[in-house]
Amino acid sequence: MARGGSLAALAAVLGLAGCVPAAAPTRAAPLRIVSLDYCADQFVLRFAPRAHIAGLSPDAGKPFSYMRAAAQGVPTIRPRTDDVLALRPDVVVRSYGGGPGIERALGQARVRVIQLGFPETLADVRSEVVRVGAALGDPKEAEVVAKAMDRRLASIPQPSGGRPRALYMTAGGVTAGPGTLVHELFEAAGLDNFQDRPGWNPIPLERLAYSRPDLIAAASFAGAGGNIDSWSAARHPLALAPLRAGPQVGIEGAWTSCGGWFLVDAVEALARHRAAMESTGR
Repeated sequence: MARGGSLAALAAVLGLAGCVPAAAPTRAAPLRIVSLDYCADQFVLRFAPRAHIAGLSPDAGKPFSYMRAAAQGVPTIRPRTDDVLALRPDVVVRSYGGGPGIERALGQARVRVIQLGFPETLADVRSEVVRVGAALGDPKEAEVVAKAMDRRLASIPQPSGGRPRALYMTAGGVTAGPGTLVHELFEAAGLDNFQDRPGWNPIPLERLAYSRPDLIAAASFAGAGGNIDSWSAARHPLALAPLRAGPQVGIEGAWTSCGGWFLVDAVEALARHRAAMESTGR
């Protein structure tokens, strides 16, 4: 009787344990993974075993994809529900791919979806690396990547004097102010943001008429349709003048197009140019 009661109690405990979601760090790697956009591609290519990747987004190998080299040879798929389900995935990873309705459709088909967040700070990015890496079955590697971010950021020296003012400029005539990840990158690199208006806004042409940034951070999104159109504010003489006259640093689109560990590459590039300016007295 005692033995039967113990077995029943054990079965009850196991049954209750099955109702509790497993912690992300202990989850086994999914067997078949599909990624729906190039932000998701970066995490899948970094943390999932290649043999488990059933499909990536069509942009996985484009120049603005940080992990583009690792994407070579991996099948791509259009982010449509029928196409995705045809691959019989265990897990689908997405940021924006497939539109707002695809997560519900996949849920109805009992496919687990790992939804990437939209980090606003470098601390948020670090947390996202740990969370998504663990969800993809490699918590140890996710911690390694996160700690590498910490070390690299901590090794960046702060300015010896005043902080130069930097302006982020895209070919489309847009810049970034407080409340954006670009602003965070400037802060981490020891720079002040010339753009004081929060969020994403047109290049401040009026202000450039009487004030100049110390450094231009020129975004490059090769292959992403980033050519300057005829009506872009980036074509205006007031925008072109600091590009031609002052120091500038190229910021690869692959470094900043998504919130991942590779943002640190942009911080380091900015910090190197800031240090070079200090050494030359500019």
